Amino acid sequence: MRVRTRSSAVIGTICLLASLASLALPAASADEPALARQAAKVTLKNVATAKNPTAGAAGPGGRLWIAERAGTVRVLGPDGLGEPVLDISAETTIDGERGLLGIAFDKRFAHFYISFTNLEGTSTVDEFAVRHGRIQPHTRRTVLTQTQPYANHNGGDIKIGPDGYLYIGLGDGGAGGDPHGNGQNLDTLLGKLLRIDPRGGKPYAIPSDNPFVADPNARDEIWAYGLRNPWRFSFDSGTGDLLIGDVGQNDWEEIDWAPAGSKGGENYGWAQMEGTHPFRGGTEPANHVPPIHEYDRTNFGCSVTGGYVYRGKAIPSLKGQYVYSDYCDGTIRSLRLKNGKVTAVNDLGVNGGEVISFAQGGNGELYVFAIGGSVFRIDPA
Repeated sequence: MRVRTRSSAVIGTICLLASLASLALPAASADEPALARQAAKVTLKNVATAKNPTAGAAGPGGRLWIAERAGTVRVLGPDGLGEPVLDISAETTIDGERGLLGIAFDKRFAHFYISFTNLEGTSTVDEFAVRHGRIQPHTRRTVLTQTQPYANHNGGDIKIGPDGYLYIGLGDGGAGGDPHGNGQNLDTLLGKLLRIDPRGGKPYAIPSDNPFVADPNARDEIWAYGLRNPWRFSFDSGTGDLLIGDVGQNDWEEIDWAPAGSKGGENYGWAQMEGTHPFRGGTEPANHVPPIHEYDRTNFGCSVTGGYVYRGKAIPSLKGQYVYSDYCDGTIRSLRLKNGKVTAVNDLGVNGGEVISFAQGGNGELYVFAIGGSVFRIDPA
């Protein structure tokens, strides 16, 4: 991936999200609702400065744990970030789109998971036991690995779903245009959203209701497929619905959705489709699940950064809306949703710079991470 942004200094050190050629101000596609500006009045409060933050997770006591790309994890306190509680910087690199890319806790805060690329570029998910709010380094074990053919489109986000299983987002393997056809190939984990039970077996078990367990030509771990680079995904803590920000190739950024009651198996179309549009003469799959929202790149956007449905208490007018941004544009936006349909696209009137990720605190409030280091909390204006 090569991203053009407002800061050439950052470009020299990070190319995290997609093979991109042009920039665009996010605009709803023709069949979507018109932009509704300032639906909720918010401000961004700078609460800390991190070193290239990439992911966050609410930990014991509701405190926010923040992953830094080079391999450290620090905890946000009243006075900012503390010293690292975990450091794997000797085990990862920051070339291409690599590094420490995701973190998650299980529901009881008894186990902590990290998603990173190792020194060979292999996507790796490791587990640690947690005791009294502290990581137990001696309990570390590797849960899952996936070889990556290129240095980009690693995905790397991980979440514990409402069902207690571990979900893992993996990109299509990189380069550009999915040269190996991984997005539609059910015999590889690349270009997929996975669902595994990390505590049910060694190194993990497959949930019996995963959609492809009876298909001898498909990997049992797959929950959904047809993804290019699902850089950030989340579950609505109020409904259990799944939302995925899938980074586009050249023209369209997309946000995908699945209801809490989904049985999995969704095909989001890549690389036959980019959003709702055939990609390089592709044919729309019969089972294609189109995005609930897409935007083009006619101005400044280039790489969608998926966020969360807001379920905090500080901003009542934002409740139930999906908050997201774009790495190049930086504007914080929200989608009003009803039954899996977008009813309004809102510009929240604030800009987080090069927005690389979002995090949800233990109290439901949302945080915005800029790759340059700023950690913002979304507060009422």
